Amino acid sequence: MSLICWFCILLSVCKKKKKKKKKAVPLFLSEVAPSRIRGSLNILFQLNVTIGLLLANVINFGSSKVTGGWGWRLSLGLAAVPSVLLTIGALVVVDTPNSLIERGKLEQGKAVLKRIRGVQNVDPEFLELLEASRTAQEVKNPFRNLLKRKNRPQLIITVFLQFFQQFTGINAINFYAPVLFQILGFKSDASLYSAVITGSCMVVGAIISIYLADRAGRRVLLLEGAIQMLVSHVGVTIILGLKLKETTSSLDRGMAILVVVLVCSFVGSFGWSWGPLAWLIASEIFPLETRSAGQSVTVGVNMFFTFVIAQAFLSMLCHLKFGIFLFFGVFVFIMFLFVLFLLPETKGVPIEEMTDVVWRQHWFWRRFIEDDCDDEPKGEGYA
Repeated sequence: MSLICWFCILLSVCKKKKKKKKKAVPLFLSEVAPSRIRGSLNILFQLNVTIGLLLANVINFGSSKVTGGWGWRLSLGLAAVPSVLLTIGALVVVDTPNSLIERGKLEQGKAVLKRIRGVQNVDPEFLELLEASRTAQEVKNPFRNLLKRKNRPQLIITVFLQFFQQFTGINAINFYAPVLFQILGFKSDASLYSAVITGSCMVVGAIISIYLADRAGRRVLLLEGAIQMLVSHVGVTIILGLKLKETTSSLDRGMAILVVVLVCSFVGSFGWSWGPLAWLIASEIFPLETRSAGQSVTVGVNMFFTFVIAQAFLSMLCHLKFGIFLFFGVFVFIMFLFVLFLLPETKGVPIEEMTDVVWRQHWFWRRFIEDDCDDEPKGEGYA
């Protein structure tokens, strides 16, 4: 397990490549982790991503002070070091038992399962993986199967989680935090620290999430994070709204500090809720036969809405001004209701039992599972 942790650390430092790894790494960790610590281990990757981003910002800030035209060369060159280590690490990390069993390597898959569980008796879990693999091999087109009625709950949850994650407003703050800090009255040197400040808040948030994800549960963190982000949005909207009625071009020191506190509160709450948990939940709710396709959809939807927000934010800021934070606050309120009524708890549930334990028991989603099973011939799917 320590090898996996080092692999995640190397992944995190490769800042420029991190989005490409979003598909494989959460999926890998969800498959190898025991269900009781699946959340914590998966979020460990997110923690290391935030640490890597923070280190990258610190390196960029430090290299900007290097004279003689060597600053950007130093920053770019250092990025090659973790990339090389990541390549080496990828060569020694073992495949997951699910992957080995699905490719017919049963003995090797069982050996890896014993190794990562630390016990010799893994027969019950091994038999579950065999059954899941048999079901998965019957599926010829995973993407087409993903659209079947029985898989719609997972697909809908995944799409909306990624949509809501981007419409929290986090990327708007990350992309334009230096400008925001300057507008709030900080000097140009102070604005360079904005990425470090918000990055530190993300690291603290990820640490909190690691501790609470498998204790308090996913839903509690998502709901609490939504409330805290909503309060931050409303607070910033009120302060900036009052500021625009004055003739001064910057806030007074007290108000500026309050806005920074609200921004840090927002980033921290995102760091322990919607930041890591949107990826975690998406990686653990799909059955084996659609898991890879589902994770592909997850990354694709996330990247699409990241692009939309990045392209639209400046225009929205010019038209809505301080109302931009209220705009995102509305979506935060909607996603609070979405989690409250439609998102089931997945804490501690083995991935292979997710359909029976989670979706069949949910007041709304169970109708999709039951109706689909009624339409299938006997002997197929879940009885």
